[in-house]
Amino acid sequence: MTVRLRLMRMGKKKQPTYRIVAADQRAPRDGKFIEIVGVYDPRANPSRVDITQSKAVNWLRNGAQPSERVQKLLEMSGTWDAFKEGVTAESLSEKEAAVVAEGGNAWNILGVTKPAPEAKKRPSKKSLEKEAEAAEAAAEESAAPEAEAEEAAEAPVAPEADAAEPAADEEVPPAEEAKEDE
Repeated sequence: MTVRLRLMRMGKKKQPTYRIVAADQRAPRDGKFIEIVGVYDPRANPSRVDITQSKAVNWLRNGAQPSERVQKLLEMSGTWDAFKEGVTAESLSEKEAAVVAEGGNAWNILGVTKPAPEAKKRPSKKSLEKEAEAAEAAAEESAAPEAEAEEAAEAPVAPEADAAEPAADEEVPPAEEAKEDE
């Protein structure tokens, strides 16, 4: 029985995620497998590769052949270098246990850094309402000084017009009317 490390497709239609598995070479792509070695999510930005290095190195030491894509993923995660350097699976297991105890991921034992995933949470209705209210309040506050400035700009114009001409609403004394007619 020839064992291969290969990808097993998971996920919904048009939304692939892959498990990196150790499987018999004759088994179908998504069929039986021996052990899950890691996970690969190509849709994340940057793509996410989580490989349990002790399992991967153990399978490689026992003669498992990686597929081309899995070999690239092993190189990206640093597992391939650990395998080539002759690091034993037992020493990796101990390091993985220490890293997991510290709150890290088991794959990050050789100092390979992975960017922290950005949490994308959907905002709740309450937070959306609060943001809308805050935006309205800010718009009202910015609109209030503008309205005052417009009123101030209009106010000086009105008294000057009144001083130059008498308004039609005002009553004019009869003596002044006679002078204007002459």
